[in-house]
Amino acid sequence: MYTLLVILGITILLFIWGKFPPDVVALMSMISLFLFGILDIEETLTGFSNTTVIMIAALFIIGEGLARTGWTAVSGRYFVQWAEKNVPRLLVIITTGSSLLSGFVSNTGTVAALLPVTVAAAWSAGSLPSKLLMPVAFGSNTGGLLTLTGTPPNIIVSNSLVENGFQGFSFFEFSLIGLPLLIISILYFRYIGYKLLPSHTTENRPVAIDEEMHKWIENYSIADSIYRLRIRSMSNLIGTQIKDWDFEGTYDVSLMRLKRRHPKPLRGIPEFVEMPGPETEMRYHDIITVKGDAAAIDRLMQTFQLGIIPLKPEMDTLKKEFINQEVGMAEMIITPKSILVGKTIGLGYYLNQMEVQLLAASRNNRPLKGRIKIEAGDAFIIRGQWKKIENLKSLYENVVISGSPEALSKNVDTLTFRSYIALGTLILMVLLLVLNILPGAIAALICAGIMMLTGCVPISKAYKGISWTSVVMIAAMIPMGLALQKTGLAQIAATSLVDTLGALSPVALLAGIFLLTTMFSQTINNSATAVLMAPIAIMASTTLGVSPEPFMIAVAVSASTAFLTPVGTTTNAMVMTAGGYQFMDYVKVGGPLLLLFFIATIFLVPWIWSF
Repeated sequence: MYTLLVILGITILLFIWGKFPPDVVALMSMISLFLFGILDIEETLTGFSNTTVIMIAALFIIGEGLARTGWTAVSGRYFVQWAEKNVPRLLVIITTGSSLLSGFVSNTGTVAALLPVTVAAAWSAGSLPSKLLMPVAFGSNTGGLLTLTGTPPNIIVSNSLVENGFQGFSFFEFSLIGLPLLIISILYFRYIGYKLLPSHTTENRPVAIDEEMHKWIENYSIADSIYRLRIRSMSNLIGTQIKDWDFEGTYDVSLMRLKRRHPKPLRGIPEFVEMPGPETEMRYHDIITVKGDAAAIDRLMQTFQLGIIPLKPEMDTLKKEFINQEVGMAEMIITPKSILVGKTIGLGYYLNQMEVQLLAASRNNRPLKGRIKIEAGDAFIIRGQWKKIENLKSLYENVVISGSPEALSKNVDTLTFRSYIALGTLILMVLLLVLNILPGAIAALICAGIMMLTGCVPISKAYKGISWTSVVMIAAMIPMGLALQKTGLAQIAATSLVDTLGALSPVALLAGIFLLTTMFSQTINNSATAVLMAPIAIMASTTLGVSPEPFMIAVAVSASTAFLTPVGTTTNAMVMTAGGYQFMDYVKVGGPLLLLFFIATIFLVPWIWSF
């Protein structure tokens, strides 16, 4: 028992010190439990087979799918618009959103869905993720108190009442205490917590497409020589393929994009052909986006009976024209030994070897036009499928891709068919969890599989979307809760507190149960904490001859108040790395909120559920 106390104390001190990564500290703690004989090998490794850990990993993949299909960028944009870049207002919106969602979805599911949205919104609003992510985690914990299924401790305490011959809680009964606590949380973060939240700079800033487009328009004159032309009814392009006409050689014009606008669209014909190829057939009323100088465009229009559609050289217009979930843009630098050096090509030309288009070029910070003889150091803006652009990074001897195309693709705020598949998958997971059709881990795994099989998350990128630091830390800390129960240390502490405070008054016992439960919840999983404390609370109330309901509510509330450590609850661990938080950040921000929850519970619970 004393050995366990030493291991627990050293673990907490190492978390506070912050010298070692949290997952490494958790692993050292786990190994120590085995080396000192407190747990056997199966008990030591039980965290890595825990359903919660598996569910968390799957939820990260689901969150990655939402990010890659545009929902993260769209949600972040709306959050920023609603907040009008007022960070405190954005904080209220984020906290409220996470709280309400977690009333019906698991806390981990809520944070997994909102984590990338919050990071994007924080940077867009000119703030830092550390100013918003902790409120998301704490808000999800609080929102779980709104419904019976909002968080496992609610179900545990309700079932414990039924098993002991009492009436369980109704679905929305928890909201009688959950809603006041939610209001307290929102007001706290708006006026107090915001000032206490740290300002940690992290490396997870999303690449802002708007900023990149602005830079490209200014440095490359990217909008020059780009036109949209409509194929009229008398055009001899109708029914022909691009390979039938040597547009680049004969007319010095490059076709970049094609939009179908036939009055009677044919089934199976896509609305857009993002990268027209030699086999692409042109039809009446199609709109083709082309690049060439004014004289070449005029000659093309007269030869093929084409009409011109104005294309404003504005950032939003160009972004909608050239960037979406399928294709994107990036900056490419030519290396001295590149096979492209010395070749003469025209802007708009399609590089078959690399499967990208050349949109614009710059040399010595000066835009280039027309046909160009490539030199080392030349910079190009290229357009192609995101995965093709990402693949160019392997050609580092020939070209260098500036920035991260993969990160840029996640910031696209246009929605496609896959976007609605991702949204439908999220809704499916919510229904499976709310209706309790499948265990949470199985539901999350199924939905993560759908995300991968439908291409919302490329299978090769799925594991990269998981925050392994959070997953490993949670899995490695689960055995600590098991050790506290196995050694009887938790039971001894709980029994002593009941014997001491039970003789004073029901309110004193209520306060003691709250404090002991919240103390356990800082290091033990909230479900395990509720399982441990529920029978003790019922036994104490029976001994005193009072109703067990207020004590069980106190257990449920305090089991969800793991505000002081990053390991007390899954949601805290999930935001730790993304927010760059240290152990003491949780103490500094969570301490006052925990005190407010304690005061509110002691006053409100006896008034709502009488002894």
